Amino acid sequence: MSTEEKDPTNEQPSAENEEKAPFESRTDLSGVEKLVESIRTEIGKIIVGQHRMVDLLIAALLADGHVLIEGVPGVAKTLTTKLLAQTISADFSRIQFTPDLMPADVIGTSVFNPKTTDFEFKEGPIFSNLVLIDEINRSPAKTQAALFEVMEERQITVDGKTYFMEPPFMVIATQNPIEHEGTYRLPEAQLDRFLFRIDVPYPSLDEEVKILSGSYSRKNKLDISALDKVISAEEIAKQRNVAASVHVEPELMKYIAQIIQNTRNSSSVSIGASPRASVFVMKAAQAWAAMNGRDFITPEDVKEVINPVLRHRITLTPEKEMEGMKPDQVIQIILEKVEVPR
Repeated sequence: MSTEEKDPTNEQPSAENEEKAPFESRTDLSGVEKLVESIRTEIGKIIVGQHRMVDLLIAALLADGHVLIEGVPGVAKTLTTKLLAQTISADFSRIQFTPDLMPADVIGTSVFNPKTTDFEFKEGPIFSNLVLIDEINRSPAKTQAALFEVMEERQITVDGKTYFMEPPFMVIATQNPIEHEGTYRLPEAQLDRFLFRIDVPYPSLDEEVKILSGSYSRKNKLDISALDKVISAEEIAKQRNVAASVHVEPELMKYIAQIIQNTRNSSSVSIGASPRASVFVMKAAQAWAAMNGRDFITPEDVKEVINPVLRHRITLTPEKEMEGMKPDQVIQIILEKVEVPR
């Protein structure tokens, strides 16, 4: 064979062939995929539709964040949370917030034990893995303030002693946006501790028909204990580490930071998002990418999570509120003005 002849066995793959090569993940995402499908399947046995809410709850679970669910009564906010808890082999507690609820009713209190002649700490219902706070805006600020430390630092300090939460620890709170009698507005410091605020819409006509059909077939009875516990606390911790290892390019970090910066400079916003929002957007985008089988985030992942991360973190100007604009609309306007990295 002459030196000018080419040996087909030694040919290097062309750039075109390289582009067509199948994508191989550098991180094993099979565990995340199993977690997502298992939870979706179990919740889907009872809940019709609301796929966006379910996926955001799973993303928050993977991103180790808390969730505020807002919607009119009867759209399965509380039920979905209870179903999620039923699929996890971990402790679950529910706290019904009321105007007379005290901080000690949430975090616990020291009680005198006459046998030991000493005070003993009795844990409150916040000491659990998955905590549902129903109607969080029904309690005054002093009770809501009891959640500040535990939601941010996963610990409680009582009488100078610190008690740590067992992982996984996740707070899911609900509130009704249309009823204001006997409610208290959540302070900004409290809102900022939630990774997502999920707005739950009404079901479509077809979905509502399926809801009626399902209720009829169950003879109007609902047994959530029929759901299987498909995920362990150890598995959640493992898949959280996987989600946290999803790659983020420097250009994507700058993209996220620019969006957050623009919320502070927008003429439509009086109070912009904090640096915590930047971190939460990145964590949520990592979880979303992992859920979709990728070990790197894309601008589309950021766009998928940006609204639920920011809608409770920006305050519109009075003029924009009077015009009837919503935070989601302003966020989209800000998003369109930021150059998407290639």
